[in-house]
Amino acid sequence: MTPRGRPRRADVDEGVLSAATELLLQRGYAGLSPDEVAERAGVAKTTLYRRWPTKDHLALAVVARLQAGDEITDSGDIRRDLPAYLEKIAAGLNRMRAAGRGAASAGDQPDDQPDDRPGDQPDRKGGDQDEPDDDRGAGTVAELVAAAARHPDVGALERRMYAERNALAHALLHRAVERGELRPGLDVEALFDQLAGALYYRVLITGLPVNRAYAERLVDTALRGAAVPKE
Repeated sequence: MTPRGRPRRADVDEGVLSAATELLLQRGYAGLSPDEVAERAGVAKTTLYRRWPTKDHLALAVVARLQAGDEITDSGDIRRDLPAYLEKIAAGLNRMRAAGRGAASAGDQPDDQPDDRPGDQPDRKGGDQDEPDDDRGAGTVAELVAAAARHPDVGALERRMYAERNALAHALLHRAVERGELRPGLDVEALFDQLAGALYYRVLITGLPVNRAYAERLVDTALRGAAVPKE
């Protein structure tokens, strides 16, 4: 039986998502225009909307594309590998928080608007920065949470995306249990929920930065109750 409709072209998808990624990072969620993305990608608007019917769907596809390259390293040392993976999650959250904040430097906002992208400023304390950014808004992170409430299918896609990502961390923790680094019977799902949930709370609620130093503190605190006691 011949499939109905034209087969989906990967080069079209990549062109659209590349243009959407650039626009989202430049202008933030509010500045993401599917019509402009279609123009930049050189495709018909109908082609774009068949694949991503709303801006919410398109934004989620961008996030999934950005996260696709986040691999998890297993060196055999959970205290090294887990903070490294949390740092990747933090980097993604910070990137979405910062999306659009640097538009002034590109001429997309009036000249009197400051360019204060988090992550581009020097670390004045030289360690874990506990001072919040001037702008505590969660930016695109919050918009994606709201998108899941607006569209049940977007919510389902988000949950699937994060479930696939979390499975990598769960497997890392299970291997640490098998090696004897973590205690037998450890609830790895609950442990990772504690860690990832703390990152999202820090970004969405407190507005404080998330970086490697904070990830290491977080893991150290959590593993004190999960690690095998040393003789």
